[in-house]
Amino acid sequence: RNRACLVVGSGSVGTRKAVSLAGCGARVRVVTADLSSSGKGLGACENISIEVRPYEPDDVCGMHLVFAATDSRELNLKIKKDAEALNILCNIADSPDSSDFIVPASVSRGDLVIAVSTSGSSPALARAVRQELENRFGQEYAVFLTMMGNLRKRLLASGHAPDEHREIFRAMVEEDIPDLIRAGNETQINRVLEKILGTEFRYKDLVF
Repeated sequence: RNRACLVVGSGSVGTRKAVSLAGCGARVRVVTADLSSSGKGLGACENISIEVRPYEPDDVCGMHLVFAATDSRELNLKIKKDAEALNILCNIADSPDSSDFIVPASVSRGDLVIAVSTSGSSPALARAVRQELENRFGQEYAVFLTMMGNLRKRLLASGHAPDEHREIFRAMVEEDIPDLIRAGNETQINRVLEKILGTEFRYKDLVF
């Protein structure tokens, strides 16, 4: 968050990297010799700036992370070398063995983040597993974690002993509340809350 990151290249991979970084709160600078069709919408994204020109070695200066995502392996390796000279970590698209780090496929549902990595062996499999997880874990988990976070704050504010939270939250998880949220069964959720916590806790108060 609030870190300067460089993406060189605006093809489908570079565009995806830039959007993901911006989504994490990074300040993203995209340098591309030719603006591809997939990269044309990047300028409208918050926290992303685009410079349509050839890459220059000084572009890596001051960056927290660098992503080399051009269609030239020679240029990608040059970017990696420039970053390495300044002790900046660099990822080379489609070349995990030459990269300082790899980026896992991930699923985000509010505060829930699930990462899938094949250690660079098969990004295609990582994407397939991510798609399965996207179907398994819907937005109800984001709502559930909002509820759990607000519940934790209320318990702490009331002087509730932190050691006692463990049993409460275990009981909440065992009740499969995300399934009730998905079904829109607010009445049953309130029954669960009453059973575990008492009548002073209501679903709407914990999620809105």
